[in-house]
Parts: sequence; C-alpha cells; structure tokens
Amino acid sequence: MNAKLHGFGLGLRAQHYEDALTSSCAPDWFEIISENYFVAGGAPLYWLDRIAERFPLAMHGVSLDIGGRDALDRDYLHQLAVLEKRVRPALVSDHLCWTGGDGINLHDLLPLPQTEETVRHVAARLRTVQDVLGRQFLLENVSSYLRFDGDTLDEAQFLAAIVAESGCALLLDVNNVYVNSVNHGFDAFAMLDALPANAVMQIHLAGHAVDASGSGLLIDTHDAPVCPEVWDLYAHALRRFGEVPAMIERDDNIPAYAELLGELDRARTVAASVLRRSEAA
Repeated sequence: MNAKLHGFGLGLRAQHYEDALTSSCAPDWFEIISENYFVAGGAPLYWLDRIAERFPLAMHGVSLDIGGRDALDRDYLHQLAVLEKRVRPALVSDHLCWTGGDGINLHDLLPLPQTEETVRHVAARLRTVQDVLGRQFLLENVSSYLRFDGDTLDEAQFLAAIVAESGCALLLDVNNVYVNSVNHGFDAFAMLDALPANAVMQIHLAGHAVDASGSGLLIDTHDAPVCPEVWDLYAHALRRFGEVPAMIERDDNIPAYAELLGELDRARTVAASVLRRSEAA
C-alpha cells in the first residue's frame, strides 16, 4: 500500500502484531524497523504482509551508517531496496549518525562532527542511497551526549546544509531536540525555527530518562511516555511545520496496545488544538 502518510502512527512492535489486525481501534499508519524484516521468510514477514495490506507504512532503519567512513554496504542497500519494493512504504528513513567502522557495527547511533566536510561526506552518500532506492530519503536528528571541539555549525545549520546539499528530507524527532537542548544548552524552540520548514516530512515523539549516574544528562531511552516539555515542543513544531504525520515511538517497557493508542490520542488533541488556532488566526 504505497499511500501517503496522514495523521498519527505507531512504531510496529512484535508484541502488537495481532492487535494491529484485530483491535477495533487503530492508528492511521505504522512505522517498521527495516532491519527486523531483512529475512527470507518466517513470522515477521507473515505479519508484515498482512499489516501492509491494511495500513500505510513507513520504513525506519538503524544501520545505514550514513556518516561512517567505511564504504556504503551494498548488501545492506540491496536488502533495503528489496524490502522497499515488498512494503511499498510512504517514507523511508534512517539516522544522521555513524554506527561503526572496519566492518564492525557498534549498534549505537553515534554523533558526527558538525562541519562542512561532514555535510559533503553525508550528502554524497545520501545521493547514492537515493539513487539505489529511486526515491527521496529521510534523515532523523539523533540525541547526543557530547559535541566535537571542531564543530563549525550548530545542529539546525548542520541539518539544513545536508538537506540543501543532498535533496533529502527530515524525520524530526522532537524528543531528541529536547534531549539535546538540555544536554548541550541551546534553545529547542529556536532550533525548530531555524530548520527549513518544507523539509520536515515526519515527526517522532518518544520518552527519555535522566542519567542514573548523576551526570545531569538526559538519555534517549524510548522507554517512557512523552513528557510535558516534549508535548510543548511538538505544539511549536506544528506551528512551524504544519500538519506533519507524527507517531509515538516506544522500544522498551512497551505497554499494552491500548495504552499506546491512548498516548497517540494526546498527539491528536495537541495537533487539533494548534491547527484550529492557526486556522482562526
């Protein structure tokens, strides 16, 4: 179902496969973790095919390594392209980060130096990915816990430059903006205002935790409900970017399906209030 995304989605997790098909309540769409379906058969693809018949989907990866120094993994890109043809998603995305080197995947989303050199490096690799897939690709802003001494661009400038250089779009993780604003001491609302308004094609909403070691850092855990500060930032994102499809992302302490749908209703309520005021203004 290669439909355009509208409204409000959920990250599809194995615990909720059956609920997705049998519940009387449902999101407008689902987002899948691409690598979970790089398989030849079995239960994951069985459920995915059935869900794809009923719902629009987005594909979201974690291992593209778009900022890495190793050559792009052509086998990975082939698997991504095969899945894209099978699923026919509305959007395909991954993270603006590096994930390893020398053929070793560290299974983490590691920050990049925010420089013009990195912009050129990432944009060149993105153009290759977009050529392989034959479509525009989305990059997600990641959470981070350090900055590089050699940074010459702030985060908004860095994202905007990659969009301009590569022609990609953005998956805006509002929680990551908030986490980084606390960790690095910048104005989250001003960052949103500095992003190119027409580049944001999808929004993630998630929870985080405070570092248990006492560092004061916020950690992007995806194991808790969206906090009030992130809801406020989401409202600002709506005022800035308009009616962008948004979703709840939960990867740990995953609650019952009905609870996630209830949190998604909060997103609907926030969006309805903001957009109604915008229309009235």
